Amino acid sequence: MDLKMKNSDQQIIKFNYENNFKNEDFYISKSNKRILQLLNSWPNWEKNFLNISGENFSGKTHLINIFLKKFKGIKFEADSLNDSHLKEIKLHQNIVLENIKNNVDEKLIYTLLNMIEQDNKFLIITSIKPLVNIDFKLIDLKSRTKSFLLQNIENPDDELIYALIIKNLSDRQISIEKKLIDYIIKRIERSYSKIFYFIYKIDELSLKKKKSIDLKIIKEVLGD
Repeated sequence: MDLKMKNSDQQIIKFNYENNFKNEDFYISKSNKRILQLLNSWPNWEKNFLNISGENFSGKTHLINIFLKKFKGIKFEADSLNDSHLKEIKLHQNIVLENIKNNVDEKLIYTLLNMIEQDNKFLIITSIKPLVNIDFKLIDLKSRTKSFLLQNIENPDDELIYALIIKNLSDRQISIEKKLIDYIIKRIERSYSKIFYFIYKIDELSLKKKKSIDLKIIKEVLGD
């Protein structure tokens, strides 16, 4: 990302466009640093089962993409897992199951866990809530969730919020004054989903009004 910014609050930040999910764009902060370090330490984990939890837009998929690019493996969406996928799993050492909820085929998930353990493979499951807090009906599956390493992505701090705003406005080729970003950071809720919704809404409102983003638009979206 080409970012040009002087100390003056009046200086406009200029960006060059980049896609959202390039690994080199991942911003490391205290909310995700520990998880990234753990992923990079593979295969020297305490257990072969890892659960990464965090709200929508918190970077779970981005972390997984970085891991798979470095160490290789196969990835499935939890709600689309089926018997045929179990055969594919045999060919890989690292298996990722994304976005697991309590509406999955629990017997199939339990079979998967047994396969991973039997073949000494590694499994990463991503979820919004930690696995141990998901109300699975299958008692054996609920019990097995206790055998996972649990890593939760914490709420973003000011530094990460700043980076997220800059990156996502950059992707939209939007310029904004630094003092406006400072204003946003002081008032926006510390939530990834709220931050991304805010960025979407100011972009939408700016296009609708056919004017650049200013304090009035920001206040309107924040509800000030």
